Amino acid sequence: MHVRLIQAAIITSICSLTSYGGGEQTVKDITLSKIIVEENTFNESLSETATEGTVRAPQLNNRPALRPAEVLESVPGLIVTQHSGDGKANQYFLRGFSLDHGTDFYTTVEGMPTNLPTHAHGQGYNDLNFLIPELISGILYKKGPYFATEGDFASTGSAHIRYADALPEGIASVTAGSFAYKRALNLNSVDLHGGKLLYALEYFHNDGPWVQPEGYQRLNGVVSYTRETGRTRTKIAAMGYKGRWDATNHVPLRAIDNGIIGLYGSLDPSDGGTTHRYSLSGEFTRQENDAATSLSLYLIHYGLDLFSNFTYYLNDPVRGDQFEQKDARSILGGTIARTSLGSINGTDSIQSYGLQLRHDAISGVALYNTQNRSRFNTVTSDRVAITNAALYYQNELTLNDTFRLIAGLRGDIYRFGVRSALNAADSDIHTSAIVSPKLSMIAGPWHKTEYFLNAGYGFHSNDARGVNQSINPATPLVRTKGAEIGMRTRAITSLESSLALWTMQSDSELIFAGDTGGTEPSEPSRRSGIEWANYWTPTSWFILDADIALSHARYLDPVSAGGKYVPEAIEKTVSIGAALIDYQEYFGGVRLRYFGSRPLSEDNSVRSRPSTLINLKAGRHLSRNLDISADIYNLFNQDTYDIEYYYPSRLAGENTPVNDHMIHPGEPRSLRVTLTYHY
Repeated sequence: MHVRLIQAAIITSICSLTSYGGGEQTVKDITLSKIIVEENTFNESLSETATEGTVRAPQLNNRPALRPAEVLESVPGLIVTQHSGDGKANQYFLRGFSLDHGTDFYTTVEGMPTNLPTHAHGQGYNDLNFLIPELISGILYKKGPYFATEGDFASTGSAHIRYADALPEGIASVTAGSFAYKRALNLNSVDLHGGKLLYALEYFHNDGPWVQPEGYQRLNGVVSYTRETGRTRTKIAAMGYKGRWDATNHVPLRAIDNGIIGLYGSLDPSDGGTTHRYSLSGEFTRQENDAATSLSLYLIHYGLDLFSNFTYYLNDPVRGDQFEQKDARSILGGTIARTSLGSINGTDSIQSYGLQLRHDAISGVALYNTQNRSRFNTVTSDRVAITNAALYYQNELTLNDTFRLIAGLRGDIYRFGVRSALNAADSDIHTSAIVSPKLSMIAGPWHKTEYFLNAGYGFHSNDARGVNQSINPATPLVRTKGAEIGMRTRAITSLESSLALWTMQSDSELIFAGDTGGTEPSEPSRRSGIEWANYWTPTSWFILDADIALSHARYLDPVSAGGKYVPEAIEKTVSIGAALIDYQEYFGGVRLRYFGSRPLSEDNSVRSRPSTLINLKAGRHLSRNLDISADIYNLFNQDTYDIEYYYPSRLAGENTPVNDHMIHPGEPRSLRVTLTYHY
């Protein structure tokens, strides 16, 4: 095996070492992408599929992003939006799935999982509002259930976000904009005892365009220390985030059409919430001549208190349908993993194996009926303990210069423990296990083109309360399976293109339930689609990217499901962007995002409106140390919906429920101006 290929293999394998289903870890700042860029050696890409990739900091720095989690829209085909206040987790769409707040798309930050099982607001709840985009050094994304390192929630894909270990200079910035937007940020790194101490502090406030000002405030901080000694790397990181907001939730379209409220009005101004996330993590990696060993540990303390009203007076015509969802938990987990190079019967081999552990100690997950944030009834109140242990093994064989075979096997075991404060019959302990085989074949490169064939089994877990309920318990671990055929080429100078055809089947669908604000299991489904992504870098200062994703989603049993269409299943997305990177004294970017129409009912009789947004970022270096930039969102002030559902609700004064479009309008044109000082 070529020596640079060996080095790249070690680095890539280390980047895949995970914390509970997929946390990325690195030994040095050098990455596979850097090797490719510096040496332009396409045959050293070592990708396992046509649809995995790495997004680097320069691509993110020049993307206008309305919300922190929108950095994930750098993943081709992924849509990030919102149906409530901005302090709440975003809504995600990918590969024909409405992922709600994160189900079936797994995310980590600094090796720590962000998806939360058995969450008060929905399975896999994934709140990324604590992200500081300026700290991100890269995002490694993968799609499909083809990776042995990826477990729960990763069936459609995963994204592993890494923060920089050190910064070339300090940054202090202030931002002011429309709707009382304010942000202050300071970040820097210094040398300390042979390592790098990095720190960042952010303050944020935003009212949004809403008649009821959102008043979203967050305070966010990061401190990390990284030290490299020879072939050993150690990193410790602490993070803290706290936020509060008042929410304008999605509303029935008839309330706007009939003049009850304006487009940005609220039907329950007392909606909103508070949340916090504090974490401590550590990583240790040692690289040998032909192997690498990694250990990671993390401790997370998380809480949410969320007040929502999605049906208004449907269930309680007097006091209304507002409810409170409360979640308090501590999460402890880690990974020990090893990658080694060798040979099997003269065939070069890269073996990766590891143990992943995670324990969620949920001290309270509860649902209350409320009015103006005052409780008057307890619906559920539980203490939950979820433990997951996973073993994985993957072997990559290089059969010759143009053919690789990757076989992997993953085994997960879960223990779901629930203690109900209201119903002893729903207090129980359930154990379940699942095995997920994976297989990939890669041919090429021929004329700078590689071909991929992938297949694999995955899964997602269900809410532990549903698993242990005495009546009609839910399936603990739901099987998914998928396959993909694709190609990636650099046959045209400076242009990288990938094309993939994929299919995936899920044994149970998780769908949004308006009356509880959470997710509920539904019928089995099958999805298929095509994705085409392009990335063109004709010069060092200009990037053009364009991707299109088409998906087709259907229930396998239309009779049981009430129709063959999967509500909210995304069918078409288009994203086109251009970035200017320090051309003379100028920088910036422009992006177009098209979010296509999708079915809102099982018979496809009701569909959502499509939306097109264009955002712009333009900046100038005023001096060596001072920059000014402006971000304009919804540049042409398009009338769009961030989200659209269809289900029954009842307004004050209505005698019967009404099925209606439930919409959360997109924000109108807004401006934010940032002044940045480099020191």
